[in-house]
Amino acid sequence: MASTRGPGRVAAVIPARNEQERIGATVWAVRALPHVDLVVVVDDGSRDETAAVARAAGARVFRHARNRGKGAAMETGAEGVRGYEADERRSGADVAPRHLLFVDADLGETAGAAAALIEPVCAGEADMTIARFPATRLRLGGHGMVVRLAREGIRRATGREMEQPLNGQRCMTRRAFDAASPLAPGFGVETGLTIDLLSRGFRVVEVEVPMEHRATGTDLRSQLHRARQFVDVARALAVRELRGVRARRARADLLGRIANEQVQRAE
Repeated sequence: MASTRGPGRVAAVIPARNEQERIGATVWAVRALPHVDLVVVVDDGSRDETAAVARAAGARVFRHARNRGKGAAMETGAEGVRGYEADERRSGADVAPRHLLFVDADLGETAGAAAALIEPVCAGEADMTIARFPATRLRLGGHGMVVRLAREGIRRATGREMEQPLNGQRCMTRRAFDAASPLAPGFGVETGLTIDLLSRGFRVVEVEVPMEHRATGTDLRSQLHRARQFVDVARALAVRELRGVRARRARADLLGRIANEQVQRAE
């Protein structure tokens, strides 16, 4: 049987919506990254030529008929990678699950800096890496209130202080991705991923990378985008807080039953 297992192969997953102007350059940059041998673009209900441009650049493309949100696009991409690997195995190849690299569609040529995210995961030094953009680019984002919400929520849930908790550029092992599934919906996906993996003992590190994406503006559309982000992040935090309360109650109930049984035996 031929073997294509390889040391730490990586599949890149790019959620995209109405990104025909930048998706081609992003795909080309990601295809050139070390360890990446598969690029999947998930067209999340675009009304432009995003899918066609991505396919022409060499990506495998999956499409949502309607916009389903970033979390759903990431899950579709991961499932697409699984399907591709299943086809490889049916062809007789010995295929290990690929690590997953998630990048935004509007990075363009700067997506090539994602190599710094890949190396710690392939080297076994991290289960998930998160990009940390230079401070000058961070200030252009304009969603400080949402960042503060996510940062404080992660700190309360895990004790970790993340500098850029909403950054979508991440590389992770397949085991880590599976442990965090199902993902939080919409723009809550990054916050949910970080909490879920840290709370389960996975190694999560931030890595500075010189990437740039389109800055969020100040018009009405941009303000509505931030409002959706805020709601999605708040929902992801609330769900995880409730899970934590339930888990603490379950542990308390278990300890109570054990104590009662010991008392009964002593009597």
